[in-house]
Amino acid sequence: MSHTKKRKQSGFTLVEAMISMAVVTIGLIGILASFAAALSSTGAVQYSTIARQKATETLESIYTERQTAELSFDKIQNISAGGPGIFVGGMVPLTDPGPDGLDGTIDDVPAAPIAVPGYTGSQTGSTPSTQQISLTSFQRQISIIDVNANLRQVNVTVQYPGPNGNAATYTIQALISAYR
Repeated sequence: MSHTKKRKQSGFTLVEAMISMAVVTIGLIGILASFAAALSSTGAVQYSTIARQKATETLESIYTERQTAELSFDKIQNISAGGPGIFVGGMVPLTDPGPDGLDGTIDDVPAAPIAVPGYTGSQTGSTPSTQQISLTSFQRQISIIDVNANLRQVNVTVQYPGPNGNAATYTIQALISAYR
């Protein structure tokens, strides 16, 4: 008496293998998309940080000149206000301070590119990976508003390239008094 045992074969069918490959492919595409989003946001963060720094530098230059008695209160106005103001009004290309040491006046010079660490994170050593960021796509506006006879509000807005090609802005506000 011979008994033949039928062995049930186990394994994956072609359909199961195709479905698992599709699931793995979708997962990998999701991971790659997250890497692309992370790289994009890294660039946006650099621009945002530069905009914040340039706006703060502008405001600090006004405060410094005011506190060192180099800048009288009557000159802390936009040129377009018709008075003795020295600050250029409206959105203009970002510049570096000129001989007067103030940002946003008529003697300013073109903005120099900024060096940032590249892919190695180092700007020095035997293999620096310094990256240059041009500021030609940045703009700045200094708006000075009289609050009362002895107080002015200074608004500094820096516009920069944001994510997806849209312009982004950073604004900082402060009050400056006629009294020191």
